[in-house]
Amino acid sequence: MIEIIEVKSQKQLKQFISFADTLYKTNPYRATPLHSLEIATLDWSKNPAFEYCEAAYFLAYRDNKIVGRIAGIINTKSNELFNEKCVRVGWLDFIDDEKVSQALFATVENWGVSKGMNVAKGPLGFTDMDLEGMLVEGFDEMSTQAVLYNHAYYPTHIEKWGYKKDVDWLQFEIKVPKEVPQRISRMANIVMEKYGLRVLKAKSSKDFLPYAEKMFHTLNGAFQELYEFVPLSDAQIKHYTKLYFSLINPKYVCFVIDEDDDVAGFGISILSISKALIKAKGKLYPFGFIHILNALYRNDTVDMHLQGVNPKYKKKGVLTIFYNELMQAYIDNGIKTAITSHILENNHDSFGMFEAFEHRQHLRRRSYTKDHLKTQSL
Repeated sequence: MIEIIEVKSQKQLKQFISFADTLYKTNPYRATPLHSLEIATLDWSKNPAFEYCEAAYFLAYRDNKIVGRIAGIINTKSNELFNEKCVRVGWLDFIDDEKVSQALFATVENWGVSKGMNVAKGPLGFTDMDLEGMLVEGFDEMSTQAVLYNHAYYPTHIEKWGYKKDVDWLQFEIKVPKEVPQRISRMANIVMEKYGLRVLKAKSSKDFLPYAEKMFHTLNGAFQELYEFVPLSDAQIKHYTKLYFSLINPKYVCFVIDEDDDVAGFGISILSISKALIKAKGKLYPFGFIHILNALYRNDTVDMHLQGVNPKYKKKGVLTIFYNELMQAYIDNGIKTAITSHILENNHDSFGMFEAFEHRQHLRRRSYTKDHLKTQSL
C-alpha cells in the first residue's frame, strides 16, 4: 500500500531533498544538487518566489520507506500572464513502480484541482532559474549542475498517466577550437563598433556587482517570450545576486555594455563541477567543498550556464561578442569542452552560433502537460 504524506516540517523537507540522493546513489551521471541550494529554493521562509507562489510537497511511503516525491507549485504571476489555471509539477522522483508514480501524480493533481487549477505542466520549478524539464535523451551523458537528471523509466510513467509533450529543450557539447573562428571575431568587432558597445573588463566577481541588477533586467527582457517565463521581481534579483554572484569566475563571464552603461548582453559560464557534486553527495561539509574547489582549479570542461541579449539589440549580432570573448577565455585557460545551457528547440538564433564550432546535440529535456484535470481517488 502506498501512503502519501504532505511535507510540513523542516525534518520532512530534508527527507524530501535527500530522497533523490538515495534513489541515484549508484548513478554516475546525476550531478547532485547542493542541499543548501535546494533548501534556499524550497524553504517557505527563504525563497522570495513565495511572494506570489504557493507550493505543497509530498512524499510517497511504502512499508515505512520513502519511495517517491513530488511538488505542486501554483505560480499566480505565470497563470495571470499566460491566462491559464496551471499547477506546476516539480521535484519529481520515484522508484520504477507504476503504483507509486500514479499515487504521486494523482496527489499533486488533486491538490491543484482543490486550488481551482485545470491543467498540469512540468517538470517545472517556481521560476525559470530553477531546474526544469524531464530528461528524454542522453541518460548515459554527464548532467550539469543547472539541469535535472532522471532515470530512463520516467518518461514512460508520466506518459502513461496522460501527460503529453509541451516543449523540448536541447543541450549541446561544443569542442573548443584551437582559435576563435575568424568570422566570429570579425563580426564581434563590427557589432561593437557599429553600436558603440564594449566588454566589461573585470578582475574579480565584485566588478560585476554594479551591473548585476541591470543584467537581470536584461534577462527579464531577453526571456520574456520563452516558455512559461515570469519576470524576476526585485526581491528575486537580490536573492539570486547574493546566492550566485560571489561564485562566478570573471575569466568565464562576459558582460557587453552599451553607451548608456546598460547591459546589452551577457554570457555566464562556470567550470563544470558535475563530477565534484557527485563526490560531495549534495553537501559542502565536511569534505564536499574540497571536491568542488579542486574542480574549480583543475578542469577542462565548462558549463555555459546563462546568456541573454537585451531586446533592444535582438538580432544585431551581440551573441557573437560574448561567444568571441568566452571562447578565447576557454582557449587561454586550457578548456577543451563547453556544454551549453538547455535551449528551447525553436531557438534557432542560438543554434546558428554553434555552426561555427564542432558540436553535437547530446541531451534533450521535455516539459509535459495534462489538460482537463479532475479529482482522482487514491
